[in-house]
Amino acid sequence: MTGNSRRGRKLAIAAASALALSVVTACSSDDGKDNASDSTSTAASEPVTIVVQTFGGGKNFGYKEAIDEWNAEHPDIQIKNDNLTDQFEQVYWPQMIQWLQTGTGAGDVVGIDEGGMGLAKAHPEWWADLGEFGLSGRKADFPGWKWENGVTADGKLFGLGTDVGGMSLCYRKDLFEKAGLPGDRDEVGRLWPTWDDFVKVGHQFQEKVKDTKFVDGTNTLYNVVLVQEGAKNGNVTYFGKDNKLIVDSNPAVKASYDFAEKISKEGLTAKLRNFTEEWFTGMKKGQFATLGCPSWMLGVVSGDNAGGPEGKGKWDVAAVPGGGGNWGGSWLAVPKQSKHPKEAAQVLDYLTGKDAQVSVFGYAGNMPSNTQAQQDPAVQSAKNEYFNDAPVGDIFAKSAASLQPIFLGVKHAQVKNAVESVVSAIDDGSVAYADGWKRLVDDAVKAAG
Repeated sequence: MTGNSRRGRKLAIAAASALALSVVTACSSDDGKDNASDSTSTAASEPVTIVVQTFGGGKNFGYKEAIDEWNAEHPDIQIKNDNLTDQFEQVYWPQMIQWLQTGTGAGDVVGIDEGGMGLAKAHPEWWADLGEFGLSGRKADFPGWKWENGVTADGKLFGLGTDVGGMSLCYRKDLFEKAGLPGDRDEVGRLWPTWDDFVKVGHQFQEKVKDTKFVDGTNTLYNVVLVQEGAKNGNVTYFGKDNKLIVDSNPAVKASYDFAEKISKEGLTAKLRNFTEEWFTGMKKGQFATLGCPSWMLGVVSGDNAGGPEGKGKWDVAAVPGGGGNWGGSWLAVPKQSKHPKEAAQVLDYLTGKDAQVSVFGYAGNMPSNTQAQQDPAVQSAKNEYFNDAPVGDIFAKSAASLQPIFLGVKHAQVKNAVESVVSAIDDGSVAYADGWKRLVDDAVKAAG
């Protein structure tokens, strides 16, 4: 945890409490109207409200403009987006599992990060069958692996893909130039073809810019290296394809941990855990100069609680050391407990369609998983004004076309949270470097059950 583990647990408890309260609010009517999760029948004169529950920092799933357009054109079905928390593994997914198990609390459409899909697939009883609403015909719209991850163990279509990760590295152009380093994104990418080169550049940077660390913390780059190394080792990380835990035997995990330990020992990190309040504050105050940036991270960096309006033009996007990788990407599903599954399926169909995913990319930077949207000229030629007109369409479209998905086990999210807590703890000093690897393996075993 950032700072110390006790404070991190308090933050998680507070976040969970706030999340529970937000659901009560989401499922209550502000004006006497019933929403999609209410048990009372909606009056004929009132629109059906479909609650879409998501997670993530900054612009999260990027649905604002797409939802505004839908609501303007569909007075009979209105979408309400409740973004419940920044933290998927620590808060959102544990609470969502509880709601799915008890049959109450979940929205009409819910977002699921890649780390939760293994468990979601294993529980077809939680989900509405999207095939019953005609969505089985969407198969050609997605890469094979993205489609298959939305099919349950018994062959039922329950989820469609939103975005894919792709990979880049975000950097503070202004601070690089202050350090005497290139500001141009192509020149920056040439500075670090390897992670060893990246570390060398980090020391050069910190010699000149004394009040800023080169990297946000250990976790963000740990995840980047992990997906790169996983692609070299059978496209697996924490679990083998038989769903057995392989944390202590997979060289991808050890190599990623060793890199995280290296950048921490060499003093290159600001000791911040991603998606904590301190991390967002650190970004706003310029406490670090680089972080790993899958496409969805662009919306996080440019969000009001992170880089904010004052960060526009300070950040840019360059090639990541080690050559690409895929971190993240989500799906939308309709819980069986929804009172309006037909309308919920219509909303899910729209939000995973070409036009909505193109809109999301333009607004938040989340790279479409919909292949038609990936090939759309508006995506292919897109530039991001916030990041100095970086050609993000070209950067991430190439990455998306060649990415190799990593197999994620049923309890990936739980193990990921346990592992990342240790990766952060060695950085903030609450776990000694000498004890870190053993602690990581032990905590992963406990989390896997």
